[in-house]
Amino acid sequence: MTENTPPTAGVIRPGDDGYQDLSERGLNQRFTARPEEFRLATTTEQVVAAVRDAVRDGKRIAVRSGGHGYENTVGDPAVQVVIDLGGMSDVSFDAERGAFAVEPGVRLAELYRTLYEGWGVTLPAGDSATVGLGGHVVGGGFGSLSRRDGLAADHLWAVEVVVVDADGEVRAVVATRDPEDPHHDLWWAHTGGGGGGFGVVTRYWFRSPGATGDDPRTALPQPPASVLAATVLFNRESLDREAFCTLVGNFGRWHEANSEPDSPYASLFSGLILLGRPRQGDPGMGAVAFAHLDAGLPDAERLLNAYVAEITAGVGDFAVVLPTEELSWLDAKKALAQSQDAEVGRQKVKSAFLRRGYETSQIETLYDYLDGVDHDNDSSLVALQSYGGGINAVAPDATASAQRDSVMQAFFMNTWQDEDLDAANLDWMRRLFRDLYAKTGGVPVPGFEHDGCYVNFADTDLADPEWNTSGVPWEELYFRGNTERLRAVKRVWDPRDVFRHALSIRAED
Repeated sequence: MTENTPPTAGVIRPGDDGYQDLSERGLNQRFTARPEEFRLATTTEQVVAAVRDAVRDGKRIAVRSGGHGYENTVGDPAVQVVIDLGGMSDVSFDAERGAFAVEPGVRLAELYRTLYEGWGVTLPAGDSATVGLGGHVVGGGFGSLSRRDGLAADHLWAVEVVVVDADGEVRAVVATRDPEDPHHDLWWAHTGGGGGGFGVVTRYWFRSPGATGDDPRTALPQPPASVLAATVLFNRESLDREAFCTLVGNFGRWHEANSEPDSPYASLFSGLILLGRPRQGDPGMGAVAFAHLDAGLPDAERLLNAYVAEITAGVGDFAVVLPTEELSWLDAKKALAQSQDAEVGRQKVKSAFLRRGYETSQIETLYDYLDGVDHDNDSSLVALQSYGGGINAVAPDATASAQRDSVMQAFFMNTWQDEDLDAANLDWMRRLFRDLYAKTGGVPVPGFEHDGCYVNFADTDLADPEWNTSGVPWEELYFRGNTERLRAVKRVWDPRDVFRHALSIRAED
């Protein structure tokens, strides 16, 4: 191979060994990718070559790192070439930049282990072990340390992106947080503008704002040495409508009162998982509440006990409070991942940012849908999760992640296995969301109570006027006041709209 000859990514086509496995690798089994070819890239140069070939041949491109996309961006029948970045998984410290260089195919569990065991640091990113970093950071990246340390994107120092100019020329560009960088806006778009809309990310560099010196042990946050973990179980048959409303109301009010950046609870990450009625057999749990708190805080145990007492107040004596555990930080991360990664199958998800807890009428809507038996699924749930804290210390236009004054995030998931049940389960989820946000056109329109949706939990229904009757475009639900700036970045860096899917930003309205 000569110096001028670009290396070639592995090419897998229909009929080749491995094609079927690559085709079915996505998390959401409703969707199967069947492109003309997969390009298995392991270097930036290989990505450049793959994009150049596709542009030359007029082929539609999609990009995959971890395969956790909830909508059909990779499996879209129009996609002819899938560039798979799963083999790009290096994590290292770049002494020249003073930042950690991370490739897009690394999974979060491996990232945490490598950073912690190597340098005693971490990134405040998500809690699913198998999510690939490639698509996670560009949506903001939220997880159990975000109330303390902000979003993953808040620690992004630079990003390497393969882009295509107006003449069809393909190149790799490094864009940084430095406002004097002529490529600064390309960096900014990758701090919450969503994946797959501007180019192909081939490397991230992470260094916290305010980090000083050249010691890698101070370039990113240090996680707690250990975590206090609390769990409360709520039996379904005891969790009647009144108790359900009390519990969800308590959870919301607590977060309204304890989500300022300087709160003593800034390091607490909690969730309330509201479970749908199973199809058959034991009625099971109606809800599970959990909380993780830095065990090294003064009065950590008292703070945690006070939290548990507040969310269970008035619910009844049937709430089962399990003994508090003290876990190493990595073990605490693994525990969160085990609960999140258990849902496997055909799925539909939705999301919302909440500035306040739900009204009683909305909580009753959740109860009616989750307690009903009008859909035949394996698992349905609504998870309310802690937000705010350090996330809200950042201005909404400092990054492309605009939701900077919410106190909770809501995640809606329905999972089933049988393809014949697709229509019924999709309809159930869509009706739940529509009725929950009936006052605002079926979606969480930004305002006093709500603040739109999380782009990493992609939901194409937001762009469908049947389910979004608010008159508020899907872009505003995801990007709020940052939409026009993202359009401007798109016009400069992807003028040919090479990188596109159903929820990628468009250059024009």
